[in-house]
Amino acid sequence: MRQGKREFLYGMLFLLPAVVILLVFKVLPVLLAFDISFHEWGIAGDKGFVGLQNYIFLLKDRYFWQALWNTFLYTLFSVPLSIIISLFIAYLLNQNIKAVGFFRTIYFLPVVTSLVAVSVVWKWLYNPQRGLFNSILATLNLPTLKWLEEPRGIFEMITGADLPFLLEGPSLALFSLVILSVWKSLGYNIVIFIAGLKNISETYYEAAKIDGANQWQIVKNVMLPLLSPTTFYVLIMTTISSFQVFAPVWMMTGPPTGGPLGKTSVVIYYLFRKGYEEYQVGYGSAIAFIFFIIILAITLYQRKVTEKRVYYEV
Repeated sequence: MRQGKREFLYGMLFLLPAVVILLVFKVLPVLLAFDISFHEWGIAGDKGFVGLQNYIFLLKDRYFWQALWNTFLYTLFSVPLSIIISLFIAYLLNQNIKAVGFFRTIYFLPVVTSLVAVSVVWKWLYNPQRGLFNSILATLNLPTLKWLEEPRGIFEMITGADLPFLLEGPSLALFSLVILSVWKSLGYNIVIFIAGLKNISETYYEAAKIDGANQWQIVKNVMLPLLSPTTFYVLIMTTISSFQVFAPVWMMTGPPTGGPLGKTSVVIYYLFRKGYEEYQVGYGSAIAFIFFIIILAITLYQRKVTEKRVYYEV
């Protein structure tokens, strides 16, 4: 019994530095920020307790709701595209092809590249006059685009009709950021999916072939169900990451409003503006906690609803 207590104490001592770091640099700042959200806190410090005033004003702030809507649109388009494209590439790389290591390295390079540096390069690619993308469109005799300056929705541009607000889709400026996000996260998701594919036993594929299944039936009825735990993980992580987008918005569409007519202003960018540019620290903290609750609710919903379709191999 005494030996067990000694081992427990030793274990606690080894954990103590990590616990202290978490408490000081993670838990304590969160608690302080929550307290600040109930104050009118500016650059000169606390100006007084205001109760729920910051939260009440937040509910009436149309710029916050616009930023929240842009964030949802960004996530709605970037997450499915990232998952579908990365799964398709992972499936191809999982085959017995030549130079597979080279391709894996090429796809993973964007993941380890600085997002700020990537944003600068892509801003040049999107340049309306000198950008590579418009040069390609001009070579193909297609109309050039104002990628980061176009406030119209992509569906409105495609159809040429004046669509209702909810049907016009993300602006071209926001969708340009979606393309960058998908490209940047592709390598990480590919690595995760390849690991999931390697974990599926070949016996399942062989059994399906013996039963007369074609390639599409094998993918649909064998591979995808067995890959569902990996897909579920990628879905959760990609969704959370998409909700936290900031650097591309700041670097590519930037101040003061976030893109044309505020069409690329997302919640984290709006929080940054209020808290660090306008020095409304109390209001910025209120935005952070409301957004935290929204992300938590979406994550819990995904776990409760989506996880029911996840097949865990026994």
